[in-house]
Parts: sequence; C-alpha cells; structure tokens
Amino acid sequence: MAIPLHYWDSCTFLGYLKAEADKVDGCVSVLKHAEKGSVKIVTSSLSLVEVIKLKKREPISREDEEKIRRFFMHKWIVLQDVDRKISELARELVWEHVLRPYDAVHVATAIRAKVNHIDTFDDDLIKLSEKLGEPKITMGKPFLSTQTELEFPS
Repeated sequence: MAIPLHYWDSCTFLGYLKAEADKVDGCVSVLKHAEKGSVKIVTSSLSLVEVIKLKKREPISREDEEKIRRFFMHKWIVLQDVDRKISELARELVWEHVLRPYDAVHVATAIRAKVNHIDTFDDDLIKLSEKLGEPKITMGKPFLSTQTELEFPS
C-alpha cells in the first residue's frame, strides 16, 4: 500500500514553525506520523519563500533561517517545483473557483502530486474539500490521531 500524501500549504508550515497556539498541536500530530514513515508531506517550492511571511502575519526572523532550511530538508517533506502544467492548472482554479493565485498554486500542486489530503487552516480552501482532483482531495485542518501506548501490568 502506498504511503498517504498530505499537502501542506504555507499557513500550515507557519502554524508549526511559529508554534501558533491554535495550530501547532494538529501540525505535530501529522509530523509524528511523517517521522514514523506512515505519511509524507508534499508542498510547493513556493512554500520555501512564503513561510517567511504571509499577509497579515508577523514575519519569521532572519535568525530562524537555518531552522527553516533544516526543517525543509527532512526526507518526509517532498518539494514539488512549480512548472508550466501546475501554473496553467492554477490559472484555471483562479478563474473557476475564485482562489487567490498563491492558493491556486498550492491546490494545483496538490492535484498534480496526487495527494490524498490538503492540510490547511484556510477556510476558503476547506470549503473546496472533495470538490477538486481525481480522485477528489479532502481538505481540512491538520490532524492525525496518535495512538496512546498502554502499559500492561506484568
């Protein structure tokens, strides 16, 4: 069975990297699965730039540059370059679904990478869950359950 692919957009990475109280726990749940090899995280190369600062958010400091660089080097993060096919699909998504261009690039990248799920905190994207891609991609806030290990008496 193939390893499930989760797409992370920039707001998801920022939620984790900036340890935002309302986002970090969900991100960590997915990252724990990624570290175990039970899921891979796919993202657009655009995320490498976008994680520095998104609109209406405080930028990540230059001092954190090495932390960001190392984080994106993990073997369970798969970077997809934005090519012509992704760009053209993104343009279609802007026209058909009134997405912001950067969001459209993320969704187009996810579709081309054939991910199973898009992890996002963006309500505009979550509304499109199970409406795009073939097969349809689910979209929602990041969360994967982590089984608690029970200790049995000896």
